[in-house]
Amino acid sequence: MRVRVPKSQLRMTWLRLLSGAAAASLVACVSGVCVPGAIAQQQDAASEPAASCTLKAGASGAAVRVIDAETIEMDDGQQVRIIGALSPRSPDLSPAAEPWTPEENAKQTLRELVAGKTIFLATSGRTQDRYGRRLAHVFIDNDGERVWVQGEMLLRGHARAYGLPGNFDCMNELLAHEKAARDAGLGLWRNGAYSPRPAWRTRELLRRRNSYEIVTGNVAKVATTKARTYINFGRDWRSDFTAGIEARVLRENPELAQSLQQLEGRRVEVRGWIQYRNGPYIDIEHPSQLAIVDDNGAPPTPAPRGAMTSSDRREHGTAPTRKQKKRPARKAPDALDL
Repeated sequence: MRVRVPKSQLRMTWLRLLSGAAAASLVACVSGVCVPGAIAQQQDAASEPAASCTLKAGASGAAVRVIDAETIEMDDGQQVRIIGALSPRSPDLSPAAEPWTPEENAKQTLRELVAGKTIFLATSGRTQDRYGRRLAHVFIDNDGERVWVQGEMLLRGHARAYGLPGNFDCMNELLAHEKAARDAGLGLWRNGAYSPRPAWRTRELLRRRNSYEIVTGNVAKVATTKARTYINFGRDWRSDFTAGIEARVLRENPELAQSLQQLEGRRVEVRGWIQYRNGPYIDIEHPSQLAIVDDNGAPPTPAPRGAMTSSDRREHGTAPTRKQKKRPARKAPDALDL
């Protein structure tokens, strides 16, 4: 859907985020504040969508260089990290590595969107990373329409939606754009390296430690302690895949806290960075990292015949004992394979 705005409309300017009914979203800018809001159907240009996040309009300038598929250099020398859209990176970081097609395609798409154009920044939450780069949502002008760069990257299948502490704003819109590309099998979603990984494949998940993954599986049990709630995807929390949510996060998101006990037996999708905490583990910092994916309470899809979790393998004598298991090699602190 494209929305063209007469120049006579001075109070509000509509910014196009997405073409297509699968995840239609708009952004409105009123007095310098941009408000994205998912909408269910086409609306009249004079009406306002219900806002689900608010972005504060920031700096603007020419994009002079695309450093990678997430980073733009502006004419003032400042680098901008497009927050919320995680682009592919080659799994082989050696100097002799062959070009990684998903990474190359993503970088080329970002270059086509912004190179040589004026970009408009909008922010919410944390505005700078530890490297001094701006963290921002980026917009361009396309024949009188504002185009959301993050939305376009996700919609074309060249990024995955993600958030970080202090930057989880607009996740509904980001996920809606990602879903449109996933459903259509576009871009990186054609590559098996980015398919959701089954929770019962614990060894595979541990090999992906420090990488951003989408993990899907059936919840065996939800257990709550004073400090944290654990969503267990196997019978043995010491080795099977687990997602954890700090009590602080649950206090900040009471609806998430209320929904947790309904997860047992359901098929659930968790997204985040794989850690090692007994077994493979993802820390949930925001409700957007957790989604029920079975259909309206239908029986969850079982693991393939013969598939075993770590606890199953031990029970049947096919896995090493606790003393025999080797921990994954340590990586440098804060090393992330994006």
